[in-house]
Amino acid sequence: MASAASTVRLTARIAGRHASKITSRRGFNTTSYRGAAQNYTMPALSPTMTEGNIASWRVKEGDTFSAGDVLLEIETDKATMDVEAQDDGMVMKIISGDGAKGISVGTRIAVMAEPGDDLSNLEIPAEENKASSRPLDASESAPKKPTVESSGSPGSKNSDAAAQAKADSPQNKGTSAEKPETPRLQHQLSAAVEAILHQNGLSASDASNITGTGPKGRILKGDVLAHLGKINKETPAKLQAHVSKLAHLDLSNIQLNKSPARAPKVEAGKVKSQPAEPVQPVDVEVAIPISLSAVIATQKRVNDTLGIFLPLSTFIARATELANEGLPVNKSAKPTSDDLFNAVLGLDKISTYTRGHFYPHVAGISLPASVGRRKQSQKPDIIDLLTSKKANSRPKSVAQAPLGVSPSANLFSVVAANGEEKRAEEFLARIKLVLEKEPGRLVL
Repeated sequence: MASAASTVRLTARIAGRHASKITSRRGFNTTSYRGAAQNYTMPALSPTMTEGNIASWRVKEGDTFSAGDVLLEIETDKATMDVEAQDDGMVMKIISGDGAKGISVGTRIAVMAEPGDDLSNLEIPAEENKASSRPLDASESAPKKPTVESSGSPGSKNSDAAAQAKADSPQNKGTSAEKPETPRLQHQLSAAVEAILHQNGLSASDASNITGTGPKGRILKGDVLAHLGKINKETPAKLQAHVSKLAHLDLSNIQLNKSPARAPKVEAGKVKSQPAEPVQPVDVEVAIPISLSAVIATQKRVNDTLGIFLPLSTFIARATELANEGLPVNKSAKPTSDDLFNAVLGLDKISTYTRGHFYPHVAGISLPASVGRRKQSQKPDIIDLLTSKKANSRPKSVAQAPLGVSPSANLFSVVAANGEEKRAEEFLARIKLVLEKEPGRLVL
């Protein structure tokens, strides 16, 4: 029974060898095909990875694993990553142990089997990548003399049966006479090309008979289809010629436009005149003479009647407040954001009068001594009258008026920005009117 089982398993392994070639090269699929042990190669963990180091194995020989289990840790030049199993399986043999360095992608690092397989009856398959990629030595290509086996052990019988089955396969029958040795491929086959070869019963060695039209003679998918007769054999070559033509930019038919006429050069010694700098607006001082005689008379009258002394600065400050109210807007002034917003909503029209911010500067002759300090007789207090207390007959001094002004001739001046001369003149005219004609309005 053991011998029959071994023969069936060996036949299944030979038939599935080419079908497992793509998966074994990629290194991610560990499931055996049809009960045969399979090579497990160094996987490519990134598009630019060419080799890696084995940090450690998480499984040992004879251990079983399930899909998703971590098999080993691989170190690259960028990081250390875990490699997980894609299917269930069993570790038959570890070729490259912990700490192995510089293992190229696609190199066999272990041999895997199906769960439940008897590892003692399985053979370790040959490393297919090396067998198909390197040319045979002279000793290997020379015909070997038949040898007589002295012992009939089960292992030797299995190896003879495997060799006989491989020699009797349809692919070897058609190519053994014409190809004594496996040719070396110039470029590694892509996954799409290997899939088409596998679907049509061709091996990687058969790809050496296919002429590649890809970059540097690489075999493309269309080359395989043309070799099989599924498309026109001239199509890949035409496409390659078309792509090669478009890959180079043809500048032979390009005509350069005539350059526009250049401006005449400026002769040496002639320097272009620099544009005049914009004139900065200059503030303007507006002045007007104003008499303070009426204000001083009102000041004396209020002091004599009410006993309250109002300094001239109070009269001037109140006159300034009245004169700044409702000054006409300058024609060149732009409306404010509030005015524009109200105009859009229709709530109010843009006002033509705004409040001014002028404050006059007064220059004149000093006041006479009679105006600078006033004496006031103290009136009897109601408390003194009720208590029969004599009132203090001592005169009460009045605060001194500000110096620098004259009762008759005083010059009121303001500084106005460029374009605001009219507003300044209007302000001074109003303050002149109030101080000279209506000083009584400034008392209350």
